[in-house]
Amino acid sequence: MALPLQGVRVLDLSHVIAGPMASFYLAQLGADVIKIESPAGGDVMRAAKSPADVAAGDTPSGFTALNAGKRSFSVDIRTPEGAAQVRALARTADVFIENFRPGVVARHGLDEAAIRAERPDIVYCSISAYGQLGEWSGRGAYDHVVQALTGMMMMSGDSADAPPLKVGFPVIDVAAGMLGALSVVSALFRRMHDGQGARIDTSMVQASLMLMYPNASTFLTHQVEPQRVGNRGYTGSPTADTYRCADGWLATAANTPAQFRKLTRVLGMEALCEDGEALDLAAFNAPGGGFVVARDLEGVRRRFREAFATRSAADMEAQLNAVGVAAARVRRLGEFLAEIDGGQQLPLPYRSYGEAGRGGTRTPGLGFRFLGEQMERPDGAPSLGEHNQALLAELHAAAAEATPAPAVATTPT
Repeated sequence: MALPLQGVRVLDLSHVIAGPMASFYLAQLGADVIKIESPAGGDVMRAAKSPADVAAGDTPSGFTALNAGKRSFSVDIRTPEGAAQVRALARTADVFIENFRPGVVARHGLDEAAIRAERPDIVYCSISAYGQLGEWSGRGAYDHVVQALTGMMMMSGDSADAPPLKVGFPVIDVAAGMLGALSVVSALFRRMHDGQGARIDTSMVQASLMLMYPNASTFLTHQVEPQRVGNRGYTGSPTADTYRCADGWLATAANTPAQFRKLTRVLGMEALCEDGEALDLAAFNAPGGGFVVARDLEGVRRRFREAFATRSAADMEAQLNAVGVAAARVRRLGEFLAEIDGGQQLPLPYRSYGEAGRGGTRTPGLGFRFLGEQMERPDGAPSLGEHNQALLAELHAAAAEATPAPAVATTPT
């Protein structure tokens, strides 16, 4: 069965995480992605080798995970010849992606106007830190800097006076890439109907706000700053929380009165459901549900901390899920992946890219799957400039085809 984006060609001038993540999705969905890289080392992620990568002599797994299934064309876009080759490739492309600071690609004749002159219906996607407009557009940024700027660091942590705390992985970079892919696919779908290209402007700042969407919307509407709640859940229910147990930590989400009753039953604390000093019983017993509201939040939290302290997190996870209360023992990433790898409890669509010894990398897939269909593209990441010869031959053939044949003199008879 054909992949969804089969027949789409993408020129990808992006590097590091956000842009390559966008084009990675497009490549895995069937697009022919040509990764434009500098001959002087290529994407900086090629140099980000872990000790395991160095020992195996492989292409770094981090690079492969973001660039599997693409083709590499190494060219110096700072030279007139190199920029001209990219513009020539653009004539054959449907999508153009770049994530330089605004104005950089224009200096090399690769801005939207120049590319659209080659391919009028191109979908041109720019991914940057702050977007293409405004006073901050020329600034550079990295994930943790945008986390600081947008308030994300001040939403993590246990109290108002706790130090800023970043999310422990490049969440904004990845989200910006996913938004970039979504915007490109949307523009391609529209182009099928009206034949028009698109100019897409997405940014790390926009991605950060989308990740904090409910909180950002609340502030824009009511001017209410979100409070730092540590490891408590978004709903504010007193038992949407994380507890220390005898053998580790447990997160629970008994958000509604029905869930709260089930939780107290498992813990032998049913009397709490009738305690008007601890809970807002009018809200608790109101028809239609809602979330549990505590009158004495710290008192309720203390009772549950004491109840969980002597119990096993693993046992509680099993017992609570069995009665319909969401709960999970806190795990490390590797522990979670090892536990479910090949297991029946959560059969995730893992993907492997490349052969062992040449960029072979296992990943958790794309985050979705089409049930009943094979959606595998097992190609690994390309070596730097691996496809130069084939692509240059393609350009030469296209140029020859576009050049009119010389007139042939004939001898009158």
